[in-house]
Order: sequence, then C-alpha cells, then structure tokens
Amino acid sequence: MATITVRRLDDAVWRRLKARAEANGRSVESEVRRILGRAVEDDMDSKRRSFLARVEELRTEMTAMGPQTPSEILIREDRDRGHRS
Repeated sequence: MATITVRRLDDAVWRRLKARAEANGRSVESEVRRILGRAVEDDMDSKRRSFLARVEELRTEMTAMGPQTPSEILIREDRDRGHRS
C-alpha cells in the first residue's frame, strides 16, 4: 500500500476532517482514505457516464438515416435460410 503526506493543510480543513471522522466513528486517516476512494470512484463513474452518452450519440447518428431492422429479425432470417451465427 502507498503512503502519502499532506503538508500545509489548512487548520479549518483539519478541524472539519477531525469532526467528520469522529461523527463517523473513524480515525482521521481512515476518513481521508474513504474520502479519497470515493473521489476516485466518482471520477470513474463520471467518465463512464460520458462514454455511454457518447455511445448513445453515435448510435443515434448512425441510425438517423431511417428505420432499422432489429437484429433478432435479421438473425432469424439468416437461420431460416440455413446460415448459422
């Protein structure tokens, strides 16, 4: 596991961290680990949502030319003709 040192932390931030840790029944160190972990998860969730939104934009652009035949119908037609997927 990695270790970090935070220098010149504002006194008000320290007091709020300490109060938050006490309120949650954790040490300040444990509270900071939890805060950092959630911040990284939130960042990844945001990137994932952006990616999925872009995929949806592309899908919309690619199918804007008109109605599309659902894939299950195309697969069924191929199977009926004797092709395997």
